[in-house]
Amino acid sequence: MTAPSLRVPLVDRLPDDDRTRHRLAAAALALVAGAVVLLVSYRVFPYLSTNHDEGVYLQQAAMLLEGQLVIRPPVDVTFRPWFFVKSGAELYPKYTPVTAAVFAVGMALGDPRLSLAAVAAALVALTYAVGAEAFDRRTGLLGAGLVALSPFYLVQAATFLPYAPTLAFELLFAWAYLRGARTGSRPLAAVAGLAIGVAFFARPYTAVLFATPFVVHALWTLGRAAMAGEGTGRGLLPVTLQQGLVAVGGLVGVGATLAYNARMTGDPFTFPYQVFAPRDGLGFGTRRILGYERDYTLALALEANARVVRALLTRWVVAGPLGTGLAAVGLGATALQVRRALARRGRGLVGAAVRRDGGVTGMDGEGTDPDRTDRLAPRLVLAGLFASVVLGNVYFWGNLNVLGAVDVAGDGLISFYGPYYHFDLVVPTALFAAVALRLLAGRWRSLVASRLDGDAARRVAAAGLLVGALVVGGTGVAVAADPLAENDANSDQLAAAYEPFEPRPPAGVVFLPTPYGDWLNHPFQALRNDPSFDGRTVYAMRENQFAVVDAYPNRALYRYGFQGDWAPFLGEPVEPRLYRIRHVRGERVTVRTALGVPEGVDTMTVRLAGGGESTYYSVVGPPEELNARIVVGDGRARLLGSDVVPVDSNDTSVPVHARDEVLLEANAEYAPGNAFTYRLETPVALEEGEWRVLTPHPEVCRGADLCDGEAAYVPETALPGVTVETRLSADAGVATNATASDRTAAAEVGTR
Repeated sequence: MTAPSLRVPLVDRLPDDDRTRHRLAAAALALVAGAVVLLVSYRVFPYLSTNHDEGVYLQQAAMLLEGQLVIRPPVDVTFRPWFFVKSGAELYPKYTPVTAAVFAVGMALGDPRLSLAAVAAALVALTYAVGAEAFDRRTGLLGAGLVALSPFYLVQAATFLPYAPTLAFELLFAWAYLRGARTGSRPLAAVAGLAIGVAFFARPYTAVLFATPFVVHALWTLGRAAMAGEGTGRGLLPVTLQQGLVAVGGLVGVGATLAYNARMTGDPFTFPYQVFAPRDGLGFGTRRILGYERDYTLALALEANARVVRALLTRWVVAGPLGTGLAAVGLGATALQVRRALARRGRGLVGAAVRRDGGVTGMDGEGTDPDRTDRLAPRLVLAGLFASVVLGNVYFWGNLNVLGAVDVAGDGLISFYGPYYHFDLVVPTALFAAVALRLLAGRWRSLVASRLDGDAARRVAAAGLLVGALVVGGTGVAVAADPLAENDANSDQLAAAYEPFEPRPPAGVVFLPTPYGDWLNHPFQALRNDPSFDGRTVYAMRENQFAVVDAYPNRALYRYGFQGDWAPFLGEPVEPRLYRIRHVRGERVTVRTALGVPEGVDTMTVRLAGGGESTYYSVVGPPEELNARIVVGDGRARLLGSDVVPVDSNDTSVPVHARDEVLLEANAEYAPGNAFTYRLETPVALEEGEWRVLTPHPEVCRGADLCDGEAAYVPETALPGVTVETRLSADAGVATNATASDRTAAAEVGTR
């Protein structure tokens, strides 16, 4: 038996000027695609997306530029970014640093979005290269254009997420592997191995699913060479050496991954994401991350993945259902070629069967000679990606999570960013759709030529092809426009939320609310700290506020809050407020409050709380403006003023602990069931016999139970007549975080 030779195919026997034109066209297309993605990133995602993983990768990229794999915050708990794992005094991301390293390149050049453009251009160029190897240059070029039109590509390539960079390494692997297998190039085999190794380091399971069809092909080539014997064609030893280089390169990436795991977690076989959430991984049964838990059964997995794949094929690939239909035609044509080759050979070695028969039919309907037929195996490898990616993802519960509510259409992150665990399929879908388009174009030209002659045939054929291009291109643009428009609407809401930080954040320390739990950059991922926590602006959570103040004694203090629910993906913008915080200390501290009372308010009651206790007051009148003083001293807090009367004369104060918050709630009622509440939360602390107080955090809400951090007082949008003013004063003390002229023995500072 003779081993099938791997000779230069038809595509590389094109005239040099034809090859050059195709390469230049592919390069131009890649550059245009990169520029478009850069524009989309700036225009559609100016404040990043609502997928908060972006902030994690950008934080990690900044760390890498400073030579850090971990960060060491100056205050415990207060500075923990989203998806960072705590290990003693250190914090590290749950993701490996490959994707962050890609973004760090652009960050080093002045803008991390430059990395997005580079990755986007690489994806298009590599799609052309892979298509040229598996099919021909024209198909590769057309497939690259279809990728550039894919909404999945435009959204993922324009965001700081790992799926596009990982696919770029995978496509580099695919091209180097296929070309190396065809030419016998060992350097290319080494490149292929290193590329898939890097992809494994970035996203291990994604890389394994992508590589699976190639592994099958490698085993097939080894078996074919073994059966052929030495001395005929490419023998077992050369093939083994070449595939061995691929394997060794891949193992380098595996080794790097294990070494990184050992550095971060102390165990080479324990990934950081497993430390963060031990049940957040592959497999069925109970899956859990933070407070979210599901029983991921096989039935649920099949249902969720069926919905994910349907969304992929109807909304996210190029031209939606039309592109899916074209890809199906291309796959069918490939299957027909395989069937014919197997029928002619009668055995499983496709290449040998084709040579013995004397040729197969190419994409243009023209016969090819035996030296130009080693194409079916690479095409089958690309087709195999549909099986490996789709079936492999059934085993991963992340595909359930992207859906949100499984039975609600358009819910979850999938509606904005696509089924991103299936992003690898955007390329084979486009390439097989390109196969179908070329096949249909060839059939159209043949049909017209059989009925018309000369110039008429050429004009009719050209007109038909133009109409077809407009239909496919127009459909592709229309399908791509929908998710881009939805994400653009999200960004409009984010722009409203971040308005107080424009044109640049204030210099100082900004305390942020935590609507999604005790994390930074979740959701405020555009507000990130430098890895050294010494940037112009430092962002902190509200835990351990006085420790933060002490860590930055010479910085101005600010607090950010908002009115409304944080749900930009629902089209509901919040109303933000960024205001200055004052810090005073003394043996006794007074918080003066002035609360506006709108017309029509019949009654008001006040609750003062601290140290786990509460006391109540009635309001005289009520007046047009409620004036009262919270006085903190001697371990107690009292509410004083002519407008308030204690309900119980024996219970006029509440205890205050060394680290506490004194709460004032004033409920204003128009009529039974029609009321609103002022809520002022004042941080207090006792140190060395002195009380320290920070400016209260004011909220206005429809009922005290709705004041949960999402009802910050915003003067410009408050109810008519609703106003809040607070002023701090310290007896025998000083005001800190102020200018020298502000420092007096009895300082008084305020905010509106």
